[in-house]
Amino acid sequence: MNALGLEFYKLRRKHLPLMIALFLSVELGWVFASVSMSLERNPESTGWEAMLVTVSSMNGLFLPILAAVVVSRLCDMEHKGNTWGLLMAAAVNKNQLYAAKYTCANVLLCFAAILQVMVIIGIGYGLSLADPVPISLLIAYFWGTVLTNLVVIGLQQWVSIMLKNQAFCLCLGMIGGFIGMTSDLFPSEIGRLFIWSYYSGLSPVTYQYNNQTMEFVTRSSGVVLPMVVLAMAVVVYGAGSYFASRREV
Repeated sequence: MNALGLEFYKLRRKHLPLMIALFLSVELGWVFASVSMSLERNPESTGWEAMLVTVSSMNGLFLPILAAVVVSRLCDMEHKGNTWGLLMAAAVNKNQLYAAKYTCANVLLCFAAILQVMVIIGIGYGLSLADPVPISLLIAYFWGTVLTNLVVIGLQQWVSIMLKNQAFCLCLGMIGGFIGMTSDLFPSEIGRLFIWSYYSGLSPVTYQYNNQTMEFVTRSSGVVLPMVVLAMAVVVYGAGSYFASRREV
């Protein structure tokens, strides 16, 4: 717990919450413009479902990059200050330090997901959508996003801890964003091999074409797919922690 508090203390001058809010404002502004235009063209078929599909799709692009930036800022402090050796000399457990950084990054990205849900509700009221707020869909969307973040952050932290040059880690985030944005174009068997595809893969709403008309369909992720993603998070975190604990400092 002390290690986690220290991570947040070290971020006090980094303005990461403000950066997250500004980053999300670009994404959600894009969503607002897209849904507004769709509502003008086809008001009968545009609603909460269209907004959730759009946000989930945009998350595939924005959240991997945001995760890369957040994790790189957390890890770069130790690389630049060469404090890994000092922390080890102070008898700080490597696994404890790794867990603290991982938890800190997930708390920040969880804050981003909560902010998204709040803004989605605000956009819905702003556009005067006729249907009531779909609480169950928003909860499913939130947990799907958080679950995917667990794996993406684990992968980014593994790379950021092992490499001093954080440019490579940011490149991984951008590659993940490109894959996440285009994953729906892949055959499902191929798309599911990439963790970034699960931002849309775990979305409670998808779309399909019927007589050249796009229709939004609600769906349940079931139990198997979320458990697979959770297992991936455990494996990636465990592997990252194992190799980080054996890294020479």
